[in-house]
Amino acid sequence: MNDAIAEPVDPLDAVARLLKVMRRLRDPHSGCPWDLQQTFETIAPYTLEEAFEVADAIERRDLAALRDELGDLLFQVVFHARLAEEQGAFGFGEVAASIADKLRRRHPHVFDGNPHASDADRRADWERQKAAERRSRGEHGVLGGIARALPALTRACKLGARAAAVRFDWPSVAGVRDKVAEELAELDAAVAEQAGSSQAFEELGDLLFVIANWGRHLGHDPEAALRAANAKFERRFAFIEQAVAERGESLEQLDAEGWDALWQQAKQHDKSRPPGEP
Repeated sequence: MNDAIAEPVDPLDAVARLLKVMRRLRDPHSGCPWDLQQTFETIAPYTLEEAFEVADAIERRDLAALRDELGDLLFQVVFHARLAEEQGAFGFGEVAASIADKLRRRHPHVFDGNPHASDADRRADWERQKAAERRSRGEHGVLGGIARALPALTRACKLGARAAAVRFDWPSVAGVRDKVAEELAELDAAVAEQAGSSQAFEELGDLLFVIANWGRHLGHDPEAALRAANAKFERRFAFIEQAVAERGESLEQLDAEGWDALWQQAKQHDKSRPPGEP
């Protein structure tokens, strides 16, 4: 990653200043009209967007952008906390205290001098802690508390992992692979039988769910894998666009053979990139 050059800043002073800015923006008499119109619901999409932009800066290995994007994400936290404070529910201090308490509670091996015998014990204790927290919030089901706003592949993987914690899972990677083949055959059958778009839609969802959990069994994050595949497709397509432009042609002029030849060139060019280059 490139270096992000910044003068050292006292974090407590910086947070205090940010909270003051937020209060000013929400001042009912002299604040910003746009900020005053916002609610939890209207701000939530921006919160998700900023989280993805943080991930994008990391993938691009851009520390300067990461600093800015983390600031944007922190502002979202401050904004939500300010809205809650105005309703008398909680403030930013309670948000920070809550996560600090949770981290201490979930890491007794660090803060209480109770080391785990193994990684398996550590993971089991972590899951017990999270289950207890879910129960305290009234979430008693095994699958409770998995945010519906998560990207679908990520949520599918988390649902599968949570079910696996109570031993509802495929016994092996090979078992998941067999299920992928089964779901693909069912999708093919729905398409061949022209069973209707709703049936194909359902079978496609089943296939994607199993593929996400195949990734889990393989030890890979399916969401990250798909993001990488998207980036790879963009790079290769951009190579083709440039190649066609240099020939003074347009993409629309390419026939199937032309597309295939350029795609093969794009693949070779992509494979020659230095390791770690975005």
